[in-house]
Amino acid sequence: MKTMHVEKAVGTVLCQDITRIIPGGEKGPAFRRGHVVTEADIPTLLDIGKEHLYVFDPQDGYVHEDDAAKRIAKAAAGSGIELSTPVEGKITLRATHDGLLDINTDTLFKLNSVKDVIFGTIHTNQLVQKGRAMAGTRVIPLVVPEEIVAEAEAVLRDSAPLIQVRPLKQCRVGIVTTGSEVYNGRIEDKFGPVIRKKFKGYGSTTIGQKLVSDDPEMTKGAILDFIENGADFVVVTGGMSVDPDDQTPTSIRMTGAEVVTYGAPTFPGAMFMLARIGDVPVVGLPGCVMYYRASIFDLIIPRILAGKDVTREDIINLGHGGFCEGCETCRYPVCSFGKGA
Repeated sequence: MKTMHVEKAVGTVLCQDITRIIPGGEKGPAFRRGHVVTEADIPTLLDIGKEHLYVFDPQDGYVHEDDAAKRIAKAAAGSGIELSTPVEGKITLRATHDGLLDINTDTLFKLNSVKDVIFGTIHTNQLVQKGRAMAGTRVIPLVVPEEIVAEAEAVLRDSAPLIQVRPLKQCRVGIVTTGSEVYNGRIEDKFGPVIRKKFKGYGSTTIGQKLVSDDPEMTKGAILDFIENGADFVVVTGGMSVDPDDQTPTSIRMTGAEVVTYGAPTFPGAMFMLARIGDVPVVGLPGCVMYYRASIFDLIIPRILAGKDVTREDIINLGHGGFCEGCETCRYPVCSFGKGA
């Protein structure tokens, strides 16, 4: 901070509000702290009686809060992100299209460890709609040394992007419904309509549904038939418990699929299986998906459709936040379920 004659202060940054008093009239700030002085401001400042100003001079190696926020936000933003103009030093990041929010939380921690830099977000791995505000960033002081902004940019450059919105792939989905009671027509299938509706909401198309008995060979054949006929996502419903008659996990393994995980630390959704046959995801869904508005399905399927490589570690991390409280009125996704990972 330095004192400078007003006529030499063009391009510098005010360190404090400058008040204008009109006798018998108003009293208030003519210029706010953080204002960049221009040639046009000089007559007004002289009229107020301000021949000298307390200012920061960016030429001394400092960066104004607005410019610092712009540089940090630009370095952090990946695809599907637009930046607002600075408002009181803060820039807001919004979604340019619908999709899955993907935030690199390790990089976020490193960025917020840089002195005087703050970057706050909503939770990662949730579906967002175009226009939604998802993050904000700024620096704490009115101006910061250039080296601080450069350090923040280096952190972001090493692990870009910090934040992006991934579009969902429009898949061709095959549904295999297991259970002799449904196969033999003793009860009506209630699972298929639920799965169709969910995938339709994600922009995917169900190409068919096959009803099979509890015979693993029959289930195996139905899965492979769908893939042979162009399905790029296969869902197997029912038969996921440890009951001797529930053979879905066995059937999926018999296809030669690579099993990522069987079981998830989520309630509802514990008896969930994720596997892959080549590039085709195959999931075994427990019965809770049919009854609950939010379950393991809603936490994992959007990530797969967004092209994320869901690992066993990702499933394990669901344990923090994986317990649904069973609220009388479900407000998912505006709740803690699935927000820990």
